[in-house]
Amino acid sequence: MTVKPSPLLAAVAVSLMLSACVSFGAKAPPQLLTLTSDASPGAGSMASASVTDAIVVDVPTVERTLDQVRVPVQVSDSAIAYVEDAIWADKPARLFRTVLAETLAAKSGRLVLDQVETGSERSTMLSGQLQRFGYDESAGAVVVRFDAVVRKPGSGLRKQRFEASEPVGTVDAVTVGAALNRAANTVAGQVAAWAVN
Repeated sequence: MTVKPSPLLAAVAVSLMLSACVSFGAKAPPQLLTLTSDASPGAGSMASASVTDAIVVDVPTVERTLDQVRVPVQVSDSAIAYVEDAIWADKPARLFRTVLAETLAAKSGRLVLDQVETGSERSTMLSGQLQRFGYDESAGAVVVRFDAVVRKPGSGLRKQRFEASEPVGTVDAVTVGAALNRAANTVAGQVAAWAVN
C-alpha cells in the first residue's frame, strides 16, 4: 500500500525550505531623503538655445563613501560611520546634479541639459567632483564640498572649489537631511553664479 503525501503538506514543506534560503533584506527606513532646489524655473517656463549656447550639467564624480545611498559621518580623518535610518532616494551625486541644474536654469535663464540629452562637445560643460556630502562630527555640522569644472567652447578649463556647512544640533535622518539640502542649495547657487561668468 502506497501513501501519497498531501498537497497541503508538500506546499508547507516547500515554503519552510524557501524561507530558510530567501531573505527580503532589512526593514525599510521610515522615509527616504531627497534634495529639492530653492531656485527652480516656474511651471510653464521655457528655454531654447543653439547647442553652443546650452549648458550641459554632468553628474559629479564621487569617491566610494558617497557612491551609495547612506549618509556618511566623518568621525575622524580615517574613520567613517553612517547616520542611522538616513537613506537617500537616489545616490547623492545624481540628487546634487538635479539641484545644480535647476538652480543654474533658474538663475541664468539659459537652456540647461544633461549629457544624455545632447551628447555634444560644443556646449558649455559643467562637471566636477563631489568631495564631501555628509555630517562632520568634529565640526558639529554637515558639509557639502564640490570641485566644479567648467569648459566653454573655444576656451580652456576653469576649476574652483565651493563649500558650505550647516550646523546640526541633533544627528538624526530628518535633521541631517534638511541641513544637507540647505548646504547643497548654497553650493549650487555659488556654482551657478560662477559658471556663467
